[in-house]
Amino acid sequence: MHLSSLIIASAGLTASLWVAVAIAVLVVIVISKGLIVVRQAEVVIIERLGKYHKTLNSGLHLIVPIFDRATTIHWRYSKLDYQGNVQFFQRVENRISLRETVYDFPRQNVITKDNVSININALLYFQVTDPYKAVYEISNLPEAIEKLTQTSLRNVIGELTLDHTLTSRDSINAKLTDILDEATDKWGVKVNRVELQEIMPPEEIRTAMEKEMRAERDKRAKILTADGEREYQIRVAEGEKQARIARAEGEAQAKLLVADAERKSIELIAEAVKDTKVDPAQYQVALKYVQAFAQLVQKGDKTVVLPYESSALLGSVKTLADIFKQ
Repeated sequence: MHLSSLIIASAGLTASLWVAVAIAVLVVIVISKGLIVVRQAEVVIIERLGKYHKTLNSGLHLIVPIFDRATTIHWRYSKLDYQGNVQFFQRVENRISLRETVYDFPRQNVITKDNVSININALLYFQVTDPYKAVYEISNLPEAIEKLTQTSLRNVIGELTLDHTLTSRDSINAKLTDILDEATDKWGVKVNRVELQEIMPPEEIRTAMEKEMRAERDKRAKILTADGEREYQIRVAEGEKQARIARAEGEAQAKLLVADAERKSIELIAEAVKDTKVDPAQYQVALKYVQAFAQLVQKGDKTVVLPYESSALLGSVKTLADIFKQ
């Protein structure tokens, strides 16, 4: 009897121990399921029994696993395949990033105001500012942003000609940013900027544009060459003019110096022959005749050329002789 009581007591103790262990394991499982660690710049939307309950910011949080659950949101990612092409895919996440996100949209075919079909690749920089609206105001946020960007891009480019589109990237980016930021505000999204990466006209238009640019470059080169040649000619002419002026001034100065020397020479001769009643000018002329004749004789030619009026030479010699006699 005593042994039976011990066996029953031991069985009861064992059953209680197992129940306690089961309860402890259940508590651990519940706690592990209810613990949520939210990283920096992320939030988690919690629903309780299908209704919004609260928003968890960065840190450690505890929820009731059976009644609470994290709300999911669609998010868009991109990756490169083995050929280097960009592939886009969506994934369901239960955490919402508050960091600025970049969406690289594939090339869109749009038509300009002058009916030219071009391909445009755009980048969109946005940031979730209100996680509640991003989850409950739109069912698929990445797809909605992509479709809105495509339609807005077509509307903006459709109002511009090809030339204006190619030269007005900054104004197009600013206009798209304003349109998308206003439209996505009700989704809890802030569009910071839109960038047009590439604007690709058709092949024939690109060829025509290259020819036009080549012709423009050739024209500018010819204009620069002509301007350079003209400037060169002007500078050469200016140099020649300055050289002529300098030569003329030099010759004039030389003549003035020679004339002044001759004047002084005549004054000295006049002073020397004032008592001989000889004209100083005739003396100078006679001296010139004799010097010229001496140069002719010094050349060594067999033929001596005399002036037609030889009497003048003889008169000059006679004048000199009279001076020396006196």
